[in-house]
Amino acid sequence: MNKMKSYLLATSASVLALGAVATASADPVALATQRGCMACHQVETKVVGPAYKEVAAKYKGQGDAVAALSAKVKAGGSGVWGPVPMPPNAHVSDDDIKVIVEWIMTL
Repeated sequence: MNKMKSYLLATSASVLALGAVATASADPVALATQRGCMACHQVETKVVGPAYKEVAAKYKGQGDAVAALSAKVKAGGSGVWGPVPMPPNAHVSDDDIKVIVEWIMTL
């Protein structure tokens, strides 16, 4: 029984580690497209939401920008960029959101 538990634990840990590597090495543009972000945002052009370059410029130099923006993406909100609310993105993993937001901040 102990061998079986050890095997299952090792297998689970491997699967989780591979998932983290896949997310960390993911193409952020493809990830943003897959998660639906590009339906309302583009890199250089305002669509429904602000252009990602505008977001990067607004939060440039703020040490907590990635954490703050990640929380906004997860929870949604309105009023910062106009009256159109951004819906919450609870279905998107925290790791995926972080990859996308870190990319946005490089623009």
